[in-house]
Amino acid sequence: MQRDLVVAAQAGDHEAFEALAISEGDRLFALARLILRDVDRAHDAVQEVLVQAWRALPQLRDPDRFGAWMRRLTVNACSEQARREKRWSAKLTAVRPPEPVADAALRVADRDQLERGFRRLEPEQRAAIVLRYYFDLTVPQVAHELGIPEGTAKSRLHHAMAALRAALDAEARATTEPRGRTA
Repeated sequence: MQRDLVVAAQAGDHEAFEALAISEGDRLFALARLILRDVDRAHDAVQEVLVQAWRALPQLRDPDRFGAWMRRLTVNACSEQARREKRWSAKLTAVRPPEPVADAALRVADRDQLERGFRRLEPEQRAAIVLRYYFDLTVPQVAHELGIPEGTAKSRLHHAMAALRAALDAEARATTEPRGRTA
């Protein structure tokens, strides 16, 4: 079914492309949102991807790989947007965590801490982590999606996880160190 839509869209059928965009839209938005960490920027990236896809669709060689091709376009659009905007540094403030109240509160605090650490990663590192752990792709699939060698994908994942650990450790140290020294 999707292959038929891709072939029709490649021939210029606007309705077929609209059906494809609708079927892939939520997945593309989720991917962009996870990489960019911002709803508005994710919407912008997906819009760019849809325009790019419409223009480049006739050159797509394998209609069965449409979904993978769209994911790759999305990752590239997110990386390009990050380079353009240069807004990747997180504004962190060391705040002492409140006393534990309940497990749900701890999960929220952990999720917030992870989010702050994730924001400190480079877009390419985020993309690798999102594809590997959110989309549950294997390392070879991540490499294929990103258009990089498998060894580069492994390295990028390794460095991304190390950077994430370092960011989380630094934040944990900042929240447990004494605030001021008296001489």
